[in-house]
Amino acid sequence: MELHGAISILSLYDVCEEIRLKELAPFIQGKVVTPSFKHTAPEYVRFERPPVVEVIDPVVIESGERFDAALQYYDYGVISLLLRFPFSCDWKGLQDLAARWVSGTTFDELSRRLVRERVAAMRSALVRPYESWLDEDYCVFHVLSGPGTDPAAKLLAKHSQEIAQIVRGETGELSESERAEVMQASMSYYPYDLTVVGWNAAFVLDTEQGGEATRLLLEYANSQLLQFRHYDEMLTRELREVYRFIERKAGVFAGWRMRPAASRLRTIVLEVTELTERTTAALKFVGDMFTARLYKMCVARIGVSDFQALVADKLRTAEELYSVTIDQFQQARGFVLEVMVVIILIIELAFLFRGK
Repeated sequence: MELHGAISILSLYDVCEEIRLKELAPFIQGKVVTPSFKHTAPEYVRFERPPVVEVIDPVVIESGERFDAALQYYDYGVISLLLRFPFSCDWKGLQDLAARWVSGTTFDELSRRLVRERVAAMRSALVRPYESWLDEDYCVFHVLSGPGTDPAAKLLAKHSQEIAQIVRGETGELSESERAEVMQASMSYYPYDLTVVGWNAAFVLDTEQGGEATRLLLEYANSQLLQFRHYDEMLTRELREVYRFIERKAGVFAGWRMRPAASRLRTIVLEVTELTERTTAALKFVGDMFTARLYKMCVARIGVSDFQALVADKLRTAEELYSVTIDQFQQARGFVLEVMVVIILIIELAFLFRGK
């Protein structure tokens, strides 16, 4: 059976705290396009603050394959490089491509170099650029549905093993339990569309517009994963410093010195809370429950939900530590005030007895 479609290689980088999208125009060298979803009516699915998408020159890798390329800039500091490779091959050919690109390092150096060049050129539009970047890679294997293609149910019955191997990036046959585990994250809306999501790759059977909409969801989910990984690391570092501060500051007046640490911790908590709300609210689902359910499945499989829960737990821990440090500060302040009152009384008594 001949398959036709495109493979999308996504390389995402968390480069700064914020990208001022309105200031990007002077730095954009290629064509700018607007991302769109499956339903064209704006009330269905929309970006609250649409990313800027720049179409750049095609990219050729060492093995000779040529990729259409685009860069996508999210206002919360993530830059995504999309490399798109059209294919026409059988199931075995698609499995071989998946094995080469899903778990390999073919695109690592190339992608990072391209993004670094763009970051260097538009540095003035970046707020608090990071020295080191967190990154995520993802592959989307989009098979076009149309005349001659099997319905999703029949495709699953005949080719679930091949689909599972593509999602896992394996050429060898998977065990029945692993195949079943992969296929748990599958969803269809029409008879001829299918999405199977893995943690680092997905298989999509859909029209060109439907496949592009699913790719956008997967790209956005990976950008969220980057953000929550960043918040997790930020909170981990801050909590570690607070624990060390608490252990180090022993003594009667230690609590008096807790206020600066408490203030910094509170600032971090408010900052992360604000950034988290901005990230999670960037995409709106209104009236399209299937897309909302598909997105929920994507974030669960990719790991966004796990990191979001970690961040929520650490925020609660930070709030508790803030309360503890403030309590210690209040106790220390109360003790110092009591000492001052005692000293004043002693001085007054001394003057009283001297007067006698």
